[in-house]
Amino acid sequence: MLVAESRPRNLKWYHAGSLLFGDWGTSRLYVLGLSFFFAAHASVVFLSAVGVLMIAVAWAYVVVCRCFPEGGGVYTAARQISPTASVIGATLLLCGYIITVDISVVEALHYFGVRHDLVLPLSVAIILAIALVNWFGARSAGRAALFVAVGAGIASALIALAVLPFVPRGWSTVSLDHLPPAADAWVTFTRLCLAMAGVEAVANMTGLMKPPVARTARRTIWPVAAEVVFFNLLFGLALAGLPSLAPTVIPDAATYAGAATPPADVIAYRDTAMKVLAIEGSQHWLGEVGGLAVGKVAAIIFGLLLLSAANTAVMAMVSVLFAMGQDRELPRALTRLNYSGVPWVGLIASCAVALAVLAIEQDVAVLARLYVIGVCGAVTTNILSCALNRALALRRLERAGLWAVGGFLLAVTATIVVSDGSATLFAGSVVGSVLLIRAALRAYRVPPPLPTPEMGWLEELRQAPAVLDPARPRIMLAARGRSQSEFAVDLAHRRGAALFAIYVRTLRLMDVVPGKVPRVEDDPDAQLVLGTTAILARQAGVPFVPIYVTSTDITDEILDYTVTYNCDTLIMGKSARSFFSRTLGGDVVTRVTQHLPDNVSLILRSPNAPFTPGELPEVVRRQQEQPVETPPPPT
Repeated sequence: MLVAESRPRNLKWYHAGSLLFGDWGTSRLYVLGLSFFFAAHASVVFLSAVGVLMIAVAWAYVVVCRCFPEGGGVYTAARQISPTASVIGATLLLCGYIITVDISVVEALHYFGVRHDLVLPLSVAIILAIALVNWFGARSAGRAALFVAVGAGIASALIALAVLPFVPRGWSTVSLDHLPPAADAWVTFTRLCLAMAGVEAVANMTGLMKPPVARTARRTIWPVAAEVVFFNLLFGLALAGLPSLAPTVIPDAATYAGAATPPADVIAYRDTAMKVLAIEGSQHWLGEVGGLAVGKVAAIIFGLLLLSAANTAVMAMVSVLFAMGQDRELPRALTRLNYSGVPWVGLIASCAVALAVLAIEQDVAVLARLYVIGVCGAVTTNILSCALNRALALRRLERAGLWAVGGFLLAVTATIVVSDGSATLFAGSVVGSVLLIRAALRAYRVPPPLPTPEMGWLEELRQAPAVLDPARPRIMLAARGRSQSEFAVDLAHRRGAALFAIYVRTLRLMDVVPGKVPRVEDDPDAQLVLGTTAILARQAGVPFVPIYVTSTDITDEILDYTVTYNCDTLIMGKSARSFFSRTLGGDVVTRVTQHLPDNVSLILRSPNAPFTPGELPEVVRRQQEQPVETPPPPT
């Protein structure tokens, strides 16, 4: 009997909403300044138009989430139409994630007030630190991101109150006379569509959302969309009403088009608009010193939010590469997991590409142009794929709405391709490289070997269920190698106990595509470990139950199944990881020891030590009610 289970859905709407705000709401930190930089006092008009588009996209993703309750990102949605379209859509999403990492790190340093000459070396150091933290699958980063997102939301609300005196003046400066000619206005609008960045995240969360998914997704999307649109307009009006910017008539992008670097005050509002608003708004109420203090605190919070967004984007890239590797659209090496369950090849590749782009360009305005083509391209591909897919249960008006939104976004994407050569070159290079790798893999792929008639490891796990005597004691083995299996089988035989062996495949990924979570059928390491234990148990006449679980937390699974199957003894291997690794990623043995029930004994043994028949166990903690060793059953 093979037990293979996954964890239940537990992502509620307010949890998902916080995560979505961390992605979608972060764009405010650079969109506001860029809008005034490109359009001056017509920026509010553009922000209003972008807000209408964001509401339309929010509605479209409510429909997408309902149609794909197991996860509906662009890769999943487009794959039902065409594998090639899914690869192109996923690669455009990768383009967005690459620039998300770079622009978020650079902007974070701007908010922190770092000197221009130190931005590049510190950005490289931060990306390397993000890679190192995620190498160990540190779960604390996710909890920290939630607190930072909440703090940023509170800071935004307080700043909104502080800048209210500037809103009337900003409103008075708004005039259609400031709009550029139609063609230039359309191009400016397309540049600001990067405000949609992060909306793809909600479609990938549906596989974890609490059912019914349609209702949870609706409650997740609409509050965040309303907050982002409302506060973007409010802050846009306040920015236009600042005394230092109110006299501006010609957009600074046009004024300093030929200059290598705009003046410091222009760069300040362009790159750190929310920091400028925090300082100016607080000085209006608290004076110069109080305003500067509040501005520094707000800048630190927003900088941390941007670093959190960069970390999220790195793991999102790893997830996309993992899914494409599982489907053999990219090399299978991208699916290799390290000890912490992180696809380490994909992690290295993601950070390397982000570093390469950052080494070439660090200007926020240029990075924003590279950013928008990936964002719009991925969202367009997702929405149009759903509109084209006749298998989806869509009402006529819904399908028509998806066609309308997707067609408009297609026009936006096409405009970017035509008007911005650098963005087209960047996205085209990434998409072209992925398609070339995909074509090479298909051309030189070795055919799968013929099936062999011999019984494999997996068949050993699919034998008839073991007959478990309720009177027998039960032992749980955290499976780790043949020597450990021999010891556990020998101990179970001497005690007359039933043996359970659990193999936890840790997978610390975001946005896992449905059907791409590792299964025991595709996990040769698990088959080898559990199959070996099964053979040894059958030879010794020990009732045996193998358990295979895919989860983000090995500790919880071991504790859960040990208690569920009423085992009185748990056998684990001593950790061979370094002190640094155990400190950053957490030590499983220590956590198990802290939370193991009092009526369960814990036995530790080095998994590399050779097994000796009759070996005495090293009991770390005995049961309070009975000893580990019981007399052998009568023969």
